[in-house]
Amino acid sequence: MSNAQRRRSNLGSVHSRQSVRQSVLVTTDDAYSYALRCAYLHYLLQPRPRRQIPAPAAPAIHRTSTSFHEVMRDFSHSMRDAKSTRFPKDFMPNLQKRLESVWMGRDNHVEYKDPAVKRTFAAFYTAFKEPRFYDQVSKSRRAEDLVLIFYSSATKELQKLKADDSWKWLADRHVALFVRLMHAVIKELGGHQELSSKLGTMESKLLQHDSNLSDETNRRSSTSTILGPPAPLSYNVNDMPMVKVVAKVFNIPLATCQQDINMNKAAWTEKAALQDLKTYNNFLSLGNTRRTLRSDDFDTDEAWETWRKSEGPALSQLMLAIVQSNPTELSKTTSGQPSSGMRNSIPSSVSYSIPGDLARPSSISSFDQPVDMEALGLSPSSPTDSTLDTPYTYIPPDPRSYYRAVAERCFTYDINDPDLQPIELPGSEDPVSLISKSSLELLAECGLRWRVPLSSRIILFMDVIRSKYQDSEIDLSILDTAFTYAKNATSFEWPTWTLSDQNMFRQILSAVHDTLLRELYDILQHAFDAKARPVASVMWILDQHIYDDPLFTPGDMDSYVDQLKEGLKIRAGEVMEELMRDLPQDRSELDPFHVVELTQKVVKLAEKISKRFKQPVLGSVNPVMIFIEIVFPKFAVEAKSIILDIMNIYKEKNQEVEIEDGFDLYKELAEIRRIYSEAHPEKRFPVHFEDFLADFVWRWLKNTDSKVIGWVDEAIKHDDFTIKIREEEGREPTDDERHTLSVLDIFRSFNQTVDYIKKLEWGDDIQHARFMTALSKTIGSGIARYCEVLEKLFTFEMDRQTPEQEAAANQTRQQKWMALARDAWSNTEKIEPFQFAPESCVKLNDIEFAILQLDKLEHSVNVDGVAEALVRAAPPPGRKPLKNYVFTIKIVEAEDLKAMDINGFSDPYVVLGDEYQKRLAKTRVVYRNLNPRWEETVDITTQGSIWLTATVWDWDTVGDHDCVGRTSIKLDPAHFGDFMPQEHWLELDTQGRLLLRVSMEGERDDIQFYFGKAFRTLKRTERDMTRQITDKLSAYIHHCLSRAALKNVLSKGYGISAVSSLFSRTGLGARPQSTVGPAVSEADIAAAVVPLTDYFNENFAILNTTLTSSAMMLVMSRLWKEILVTLEALLVPTLSDQPSQQKPLTPQESEVCFRWLQLMFDFFHVIDENTGEASGVPLEILKSPKYHELQSLNFFYFESTDNLIRTSERMANAAAARQQQARARMSNSHTSNQVGGMLGVPGAKRTKSVLMSRNLGTMRKAKEEKRREAQAEPSDDMILRILRMRPEAAGYLKDRSRQKERLAATAAAEAIVRQSMSAGPGRMGAMVPGMRR
Repeated sequence: MSNAQRRRSNLGSVHSRQSVRQSVLVTTDDAYSYALRCAYLHYLLQPRPRRQIPAPAAPAIHRTSTSFHEVMRDFSHSMRDAKSTRFPKDFMPNLQKRLESVWMGRDNHVEYKDPAVKRTFAAFYTAFKEPRFYDQVSKSRRAEDLVLIFYSSATKELQKLKADDSWKWLADRHVALFVRLMHAVIKELGGHQELSSKLGTMESKLLQHDSNLSDETNRRSSTSTILGPPAPLSYNVNDMPMVKVVAKVFNIPLATCQQDINMNKAAWTEKAALQDLKTYNNFLSLGNTRRTLRSDDFDTDEAWETWRKSEGPALSQLMLAIVQSNPTELSKTTSGQPSSGMRNSIPSSVSYSIPGDLARPSSISSFDQPVDMEALGLSPSSPTDSTLDTPYTYIPPDPRSYYRAVAERCFTYDINDPDLQPIELPGSEDPVSLISKSSLELLAECGLRWRVPLSSRIILFMDVIRSKYQDSEIDLSILDTAFTYAKNATSFEWPTWTLSDQNMFRQILSAVHDTLLRELYDILQHAFDAKARPVASVMWILDQHIYDDPLFTPGDMDSYVDQLKEGLKIRAGEVMEELMRDLPQDRSELDPFHVVELTQKVVKLAEKISKRFKQPVLGSVNPVMIFIEIVFPKFAVEAKSIILDIMNIYKEKNQEVEIEDGFDLYKELAEIRRIYSEAHPEKRFPVHFEDFLADFVWRWLKNTDSKVIGWVDEAIKHDDFTIKIREEEGREPTDDERHTLSVLDIFRSFNQTVDYIKKLEWGDDIQHARFMTALSKTIGSGIARYCEVLEKLFTFEMDRQTPEQEAAANQTRQQKWMALARDAWSNTEKIEPFQFAPESCVKLNDIEFAILQLDKLEHSVNVDGVAEALVRAAPPPGRKPLKNYVFTIKIVEAEDLKAMDINGFSDPYVVLGDEYQKRLAKTRVVYRNLNPRWEETVDITTQGSIWLTATVWDWDTVGDHDCVGRTSIKLDPAHFGDFMPQEHWLELDTQGRLLLRVSMEGERDDIQFYFGKAFRTLKRTERDMTRQITDKLSAYIHHCLSRAALKNVLSKGYGISAVSSLFSRTGLGARPQSTVGPAVSEADIAAAVVPLTDYFNENFAILNTTLTSSAMMLVMSRLWKEILVTLEALLVPTLSDQPSQQKPLTPQESEVCFRWLQLMFDFFHVIDENTGEASGVPLEILKSPKYHELQSLNFFYFESTDNLIRTSERMANAAAARQQQARARMSNSHTSNQVGGMLGVPGAKRTKSVLMSRNLGTMRKAKEEKRREAQAEPSDDMILRILRMRPEAAGYLKDRSRQKERLAATAAAEAIVRQSMSAGPGRMGAMVPGMRR
């Protein structure tokens, strides 16, 4: 059976024996007696001072055979414990200073004055300062590295000085000097006595027989001296520092200690100490005896052999120190001759102890007398029976128990000592107050003399720490320091420990662990207090010193964790009750701020707990989660009850809780719910705060709605509508700087109101959507007010009279009539460039900026998301009738109006009014025109049917305006229930007729509707302002592109028409033959429009200084449209079912018109001659559907009537077929398409509805769809307009008009049927009164 198997089989008996040993009761007197013996022996072995006496004649020096390499090998072997023999952290800087003083000659010691010494030290200093070496040694803190490098540097320098072999012994002397210097530095820093002792031993081995380095230079001097014999011992306890420590820790008077020493002086001798060691050594040599540790005490043979081999050299050094302390007396007890190999002189200054380490001896001292090591009896011998029975003098019966008893006395005294000084301990960065230096020296001396292994000393000390911690005599910081010290005081490799130490340390870890868990429970019971103890210290010790230790065996922690959680839950409930007691007990005294304050207190307490416990305790116990789980729901229920009570109290007083108080309540309570939901997402919060706090939001929205008009008026009132960048900064403003403060202030207010609602983070999506819907209505009313006021100001400024007009206005009535007569007789008009005021143009910029800001606001509000949230809510089972209806009236044009002015024209404008003669809208004035086009749109909101009256007036500069004619139409929701646009030609009561395009949609409480309405209001205002700008230029457009201008060009003569040539080449039929006359050149045609382009350039220069680039592009686009309409009016009349009096143009006139069209196209497109890039109006705007319709006139204008009718019929049939296919596809579909659903009519497409105008994206999309439809479905409208100038086509025109009306009626009826059969309500969500389902 192997030794390991034998140990495992006998493990039970070993443990039993260890238990017996550990159970030995050590009395205080016994512990005191053996501690006193060690302290007294320490005194006996301390080096005694010696006086200087005259030196005898110097004998011849003979060098021993000891070599540096042998000494260095012994030194390295003795430095086996790297942690305990490292030099201090501050050693390197202090050594550097001493080295500098030596080689620079500043050192006062005579042995360092020799030039050769200075030279070798200087050479070493160079190597010492090398950064890599310096850092490496500072990190390792190994003394042998410094000695080796010094020896290498010294030999190199001495070989240069000495040609013979004398440099070898001289090198040893210089190394000894360096070792002495290191010893002095360590002594100055304090502590590390073991390293100091080893350096002293090394120094003595390197020296000659009895020489002193400091005396070597004076050896030849007649006045030289040597050290005399040691001074005699006083045997007075006042001279015994360690005895004083024993008296202090055991609370024994020094007089008593003196009596005990005097009584036992004869027995407590160096000889007895030497005999103890010899006896112990004999038992060690014998092997498994009861007097020393045995192999059964270790877990492995390797551990046993390692300990055994380390004991031999340690005993040798102890015996050597004892013999050298009194060689004369002790040599009488020995026989034999001294061994030459052991005769090394050791200087008196060396001691063998390390402060701050329980494992280090402190009394190994040496003298310079030779010692016969063979006479010490270190050879193994068979002990006699008397030896076995003879007790030790200094070693107690149970060293472990006695050592623990002394350690406990020392530690108990030190922790209660208010004057305890911090000391450096292994593993601690800063000095700590764990145990005193004197206590450490005493314990080290006891452990050394009693042969207690290093690991046992540490474990026994930790057992004392365990006992003190369990008795609450020390705190966690001392416990942590003790564990750190224990791990760093030795290698702490538990496989090399004795089994007794391993078991004891397991028990220590288990006991400390249980105590820590109890303390952790107590700490966590106060986790919810305002000021709580941190658990970091407990968790640090558990994680760093308990759980990571391989000797710790974790138990079942589940039950403890459950108890910990349950305790925290109970404590959380108690904290909840304590918090509620902070409220006034009398409910009548309650106020919202009490709830707000208490809610904030709860949240702050949760935040404080969260900061205390950033990680779960023991991996699964999260105090903040438990606090939130228990407290927050209960608090929410209590808070709801309290708030309802407060609201009832206010209601009884006929008062209302302040809106801000309600918002504060919601913010705080919503924070409670948010924290709870994030902590416990799987659980449902018990209270829905929105149910009883939504009223505060509705009240706030109502107040906001009442203030928004005032905001707008104040913003306009304080705006001077001037751009001050040029004046203030002397530069041209960018597009982003061409608006004024009013629009900024208004949208700042809008954004603040939206942000205010958003910052509430309302928890109910449906309610939030309704809040945003109501707020969008308020915003829409503010925008409508802004547009209304700005447009009035803009119109007033645009109609402001010039000085000439004011002078004309001051003329007498007779002068005015005479001026008009002269103008009529001469048929001339003065058309001057219009001077646009900057404050007028900047208003257009403001409207454009408002459109952009409203688009951003629409995205910020997430209008579509809000609308979808309301749609997802439970819809009503049936359709409810609409309350309000929005009629969109477009005043398109009029024809054949009565001439009201003496020049044969009228200046018409239209006024719309209701049946009560209330003005609803007014168009602009179109000057000198009997077939005017306004194309102006207005929205009229009604709650039922009304009669709309349209009156055409003639604007007169002098006198009252004249009525041209009246007409009316009934706006009945039942007639427009298909929600499709309808065109109505209304006959005037005098002469001519008026074209209105009418459509209807229900006004809904819908956020998309309100934003769409606001966008459309802004766009119409922008369009009206742009039209007013272009109207100032349109008169000159009509003048330059008129029939009179055509006649003026052709009066110069015109050659064969290019148009005629075109028709002849294409073979499209016979055309009227043109007369041959003087040719009209391209220059003549272009010259006719030069005044117009110059006029444009002059006005563009004025506008460009104020308008933004996009507003400028809008004006130019509108002017281009005006040019197209003017040229179109020259070529064909408007669309109607009646023949027109307008005559067609001749081929020559037609060709001039198309040349003018191309010239104006090039003017607006503006292509750079050098780069070829266009910088004007984009092609997609220039090549509009109207432009393509004008181009198509080339193919139909001179066609015969029959061909035109056949072509019109072919286009009409194709359009009817496409419409029939569309209806078939629609009938096969079971659901309405998205656009149709929005309008309330499946399949209907209304690009200008309110919902399709809710943001810039939908508006651009609708415009693009309209363009694609115009290109994809060619219309015969242009052919019908040509046929109006052919009297023979009158019948076809009436038939085609009736066909269009029938198709439109059929489409409307089918749309209504599809709507009534639809499964659910459309986006309009209502049926029109009077319509059958």
